[in-house]
Amino acid sequence: MTTATTSNAATQAVGTSNDVIRCIGLTKIFKDFWMRNRVRAVDNMNINVQRGELFGLLGPNGSGKSTTIKMILGLLHPTSGRIAVLGKRPEDVGIKKMIGYLPEESYLYRFLNARETLDYYARLFFQNRAQRRRRVDMLLEMVGLEAVQRRPVGEYSKGMQRRIGLAQALINDPHLLILDEPTTGLDPIGTRQIKDLLIELKDRGKTILLCSHLLSDVEDVCDRVSIMYGGKVRQEGTVDQLLTKNESTTLEMPRLDEQTINEIRQFLSAKGIDLTRVDQPRQKLEALFLDIVHQAQTEGVETSGARAGGRIAEFLSSDIQSSTEESQVRHQVLENLVKTEPVAPKADVSKPEVEPQKPKAADSVLSSLTAPKAPVEQDKPQDQPASLATAPPPTLDDLKKSQPQSQSPKKPVSGDRSVLDDLLGGNKD
Repeated sequence: MTTATTSNAATQAVGTSNDVIRCIGLTKIFKDFWMRNRVRAVDNMNINVQRGELFGLLGPNGSGKSTTIKMILGLLHPTSGRIAVLGKRPEDVGIKKMIGYLPEESYLYRFLNARETLDYYARLFFQNRAQRRRRVDMLLEMVGLEAVQRRPVGEYSKGMQRRIGLAQALINDPHLLILDEPTTGLDPIGTRQIKDLLIELKDRGKTILLCSHLLSDVEDVCDRVSIMYGGKVRQEGTVDQLLTKNESTTLEMPRLDEQTINEIRQFLSAKGIDLTRVDQPRQKLEALFLDIVHQAQTEGVETSGARAGGRIAEFLSSDIQSSTEESQVRHQVLENLVKTEPVAPKADVSKPEVEPQKPKAADSVLSSLTAPKAPVEQDKPQDQPASLATAPPPTLDDLKKSQPQSQSPKKPVSGDRSVLDDLLGGNKD
């Protein structure tokens, strides 16, 4: 009891109400067969992810990113340190339904199509049929796979598998979304779509932990970034804090002719400032690529691959609206379970129905003989007159008269009548 209380108190001390993920002194050491320290994957790591934040976890291969994610999900136990996820320990089963996870490699059932795959994962969250159908339709449209939803997942390309994997991570409308290399294998269209989707989800109140090697993607969408190397956090801060170069200044203006540029250079030289670089700005290759594809789509050019995704699924709402919808679904399920309906009597199919026949004469006689007789009414003591209380005992003739007459006539009794009177009434003096 003391150990459990101490553990709960320690977990509460790790995370605050605004912390979705909080790690303090997190360390993970992998050992060999002889229990000797082999690899220190994570070394005394401290990070915190705030609610509604898009946090980027960067680092080269082997820096400990995937190991950190697995410990946050409760798939690995840390060697030392403490972790709090949504205010609870990672091993708590109750928080699993509020987390969406896209691993680095999508392990899907290759013989199921996209619709069957999403429906299967929706069943794991006990969603009813109407809710599953509605969410699957929205997600397939969102990731651009509605045209190939009947094809087996095993026939999908790497980029298409990442799309269906992302839809699977969003099927439960999670509060915390953990993405490990979500844009791997995607074309520039899918990459741009995923980045726009992440920004939209953040605006709706979702908390996102993004792990990626594509630094340009992280730069475009993340609020804060933590850069790891050798299992340790080397630098952390907002994107502007990490990327701003305070030693230089950039000026942007319409195109200038050569004479104006020389005049500006002379003016700056008089101030003791050297104009180090003058060039023309250019757009990113991604922007040019997307413009060409958009022009082709406008012209109606067909493609056999995934299309550009549609609007974001409506059920991917904020945390408060998601909790309300989830509680309504649970309430409806409980009502269906406890609802009682009148049960109609079952027909006896074992015996064939026989039309009723008219009773025969012998049956009617038998029924009259075996029918119970009506009880004889007895006078209550309080209803009797007072003179009867002192009346003499009844004689034999009175007893005979009081007995009910039988339906069938009695046979006469043979023998001496006086002997019968002696036996019933006694001798008379």
